[in-house]
Amino acid sequence: MKSHRQWIKHFRLLRRSPVLAISSLLLLYFVVLWTYYSGEVRGGARPPSPRIQHLNRTQHPAWSPQAPPAVSEHEWQKVMKITKWAVPEHQVTLVNKSTSPGDSTFTIQNFKQNYSVGEELLVTIFAKDFTGQPKHYGGDFFQAKVHSYTLKASVFGEVVDHQNGTYSVRFILPWAGEAFVAVLLVHSSEIILALKQHWNTDTDQVYYTGFFVSKTSKNGTQVEQTEETICNIKWPGVFPGGTDYMARKNCCCEYGDAHTGLMWQCLRPRTLPCDALMYHGGNKDSDHFTPLEKNLTERNQFLWLNGDNRQINIMSTNATVGMLLLLHINTPDRGERRTCKAGLPTPVPAGFYFNDVWTSFVCATSHFQGNDSAACLKDKHIHIIGDSTIHQWFDYLVKTMPTLKSMNLHSVGQVGPHMAVDVENNIDIHWRTHGLPYRSPKAKMSSFQYIEKLIDEMDGGPQTVLVFTMWAHYTSFPLSYFVHRVSLVHRAVASLLRRAPLTKIIIKSANTAYMIKYRSDWLFFMLDRVVREAFRDMDVYFLDVWQMTSCHYLPYDLHPEEVIIKNEVDILLSFICPK
Repeated sequence: MKSHRQWIKHFRLLRRSPVLAISSLLLLYFVVLWTYYSGEVRGGARPPSPRIQHLNRTQHPAWSPQAPPAVSEHEWQKVMKITKWAVPEHQVTLVNKSTSPGDSTFTIQNFKQNYSVGEELLVTIFAKDFTGQPKHYGGDFFQAKVHSYTLKASVFGEVVDHQNGTYSVRFILPWAGEAFVAVLLVHSSEIILALKQHWNTDTDQVYYTGFFVSKTSKNGTQVEQTEETICNIKWPGVFPGGTDYMARKNCCCEYGDAHTGLMWQCLRPRTLPCDALMYHGGNKDSDHFTPLEKNLTERNQFLWLNGDNRQINIMSTNATVGMLLLLHINTPDRGERRTCKAGLPTPVPAGFYFNDVWTSFVCATSHFQGNDSAACLKDKHIHIIGDSTIHQWFDYLVKTMPTLKSMNLHSVGQVGPHMAVDVENNIDIHWRTHGLPYRSPKAKMSSFQYIEKLIDEMDGGPQTVLVFTMWAHYTSFPLSYFVHRVSLVHRAVASLLRRAPLTKIIIKSANTAYMIKYRSDWLFFMLDRVVREAFRDMDVYFLDVWQMTSCHYLPYDLHPEEVIIKNEVDILLSFICPK
């Protein structure tokens, strides 16, 4: 832009040579317009329009997403804080410089010949790269446990990152007998840097299929016309089919939900109208990972470290004293196990396995058989909302309660809705998805009702139990979208508790899943933190299954085996029917 002095010069020129001055002013006018609309403005003028693109991974290691409209700046800063993770300043250019599970190691501090039940065990992890050199920055994602395969016993340990290549783990030794330490490298810090960079910048991490159907009758014969197009959420930075499709005029059919304000969109079919959308299903991941990033994910994730393999001998000379030590973890002022109720914190560890049975440090949980479960749920209306990991709870209850019968609602197995009833005990259990976005086989659009709307439509009350989870289907979208959805669910739960404060609400955490890229375990862990923080001060119970799945001897699985599900459901029932 011209300075004030230059403008005075033009007016002086106007007095001496009007034609030349007017020509100069016209030229200046067109320069200003060109500068403004090309985005090359300075000072307080309009900033350039954002350009959606895949960022250079080495030049833009830290991209900060914007807060969604439904979240205050204070709440957004809390989200930024709890999802903060130490990563390298720049992505490595050689895989050999990344964390190596084969070269990294761990050691038990102040190892003793014998330990007592309830004692602490301290372990230090040393991260090294593939050349054997110590790492000097943190950010690796480790999981650690003390376990005994013989005793089918294990306990979770929380890893603390010192951000210098070393990590410490504190364990509580909760059983008598043998034990060993095991440390798993889930993702290296270099992989997590790549995940962070792709998380909020890839516009088409996953896309879904919309099935448009039109049926007409011709000469007594029904004729069906179908078309398929790409669909996705409508949210800044997320486009069905990528930015090329979105550049087209009138590209999409939009499907807004009046209750929540959420919007779904599909590319407009060639011949059928937008209201012919009948089915949702099928999904496909895009892949914007570089060859180096792919190499990183193949070489240094989900591998056990070589470390201190000495056997730990745990003695129990006084079982009563040992149990009191364990109970002191969560109840230092009472010396007894609490009744299971809403609002209880989740300690680390939250419990332990012994003979494949989970003992909780949160509260006095019980172990239920079929008839016990029916007695617990008598006269109850159970609403289970979420994904396939919480559908496992529904399946387990149907399988283990002889009087509970599943109704045939002619719905798709992985989508539902599903319902089971026990007429003898007046029990009804309902399962529904949390709504779109949802990876699934082909199913009717009407099957996908938003969780926010489902909760708002509940009467609630002392006979109503709400159980829900939300995490596994949201990692392919910007963090801002997930925070927006969580804030809407938080609002719905708060409203339910205001009108029916005796409603019992249990939130299932994420579980480990042995996954990478857009459905990474680290992303699951981050989203889990967001949900925990959002409901931390609310009158609900957060059922932690992350510890239960990460320390068990079975391999990580998005859908844990029944031995784990049984223990999870036992905790669920203990909160519905506390001692």
